[in-house]
Amino acid sequence: MGPFGPGMFQRTGTKRKGSKKKGCCSVTAAAKWGDVMKKILSTLAAGLAISVLLAGDPQEAKAGDKHGDFMIRGVVTGVLPDADATVKLNGTRIPGAGADVSDEVVPATTLTYFFNDHWAVELFCCFAKHEVEGTGVLNGVKLGDTWIFPPALTAQYHFNPDGTFKPYVGAGVQYIHFFDESSKLGPGTSFALDDGFGFTLQGGLDIAVGEGWYINADVKKTWLGMNGRFGGTGITADVDLDPLIVSAGFGYRFNLSDLLGGHGTTAAYEELK
Repeated sequence: MGPFGPGMFQRTGTKRKGSKKKGCCSVTAAAKWGDVMKKILSTLAAGLAISVLLAGDPQEAKAGDKHGDFMIRGVVTGVLPDADATVKLNGTRIPGAGADVSDEVVPATTLTYFFNDHWAVELFCCFAKHEVEGTGVLNGVKLGDTWIFPPALTAQYHFNPDGTFKPYVGAGVQYIHFFDESSKLGPGTSFALDDGFGFTLQGGLDIAVGEGWYINADVKKTWLGMNGRFGGTGITADVDLDPLIVSAGFGYRFNLSDLLGGHGTTAAYEELK
C-alpha cells in the first residue's frame, strides 16, 4: 500500500538498526545512554573547573549567597522521549506500524526563586530539534522533524539547606510548543503537531563549591500527550511523548539586591541569624 499503508507509526519494541544519524536513537540502549552521558559529563567537568576557579576569588563572586533569593543554572540536557503512537488512516487505526522520536542533547537554563530555605519554584527552558522516524515495517523511514520549546514550571522542596549536598524534589507542569515542523514524506505533504501540557516530577542535587557556586544534577519525567497530522495523506496520530529530561551543569545562587548594588538579604537568612 506504499508509504501510507498499514505499518505506519505504531511504536514497537524494535529500535532502528544501524542508524548513526545525529540526534537519533542509537542501535542499543547502552550506546544511546553512553552518547548522552558522555556529552553531559564532559560539559559538567568544564563547569566544575570554572566554578571552582570563580569560587576561589571572593571579589568575582561577592554577590554569592548560599541563602540567596535566586539561583540560575547553565546545564547540558538530554531530552529523551519515550514515544508511543496510535495512528489512524482516514479515521481507522493502522495496525503493525511504528514511529520513534530522536533523543537530543542541548544547552538549557533554569531560574529558581526561593521563598525560604526549603521551598522554591523553578522555571526550566531550552530549545531542541527532534526527528521522527518509522519503526516496524517503516523501520528507518524518515517521517518528519520539528523544533520544540518545552518550558517546565515546578514547585520544589529543598533538603539540608546548610549542608554541602542539597537534594531536592519537585512537581509541576510542562508545556511543549512545536514549531517549524517539516514532513519528509514527499511533495504535497505537511507535518503538524499540537502543543500540549503534561505533569512533571523532578529530583535533583546541588553540591556547594563555595561563594554561591554549585554543581547540579537533575532528572525530570513528564507525562504528555498530543496529536499529530500528516497533511495530504489522511494520516493522524495520538502520541504519548513522555520525555525523560536529564541535566547536569553548574549554578550560582545570589540575592538580586546585591547584584543591583543593594545590601539586602533573604528572609531565610535573617531567620538563621
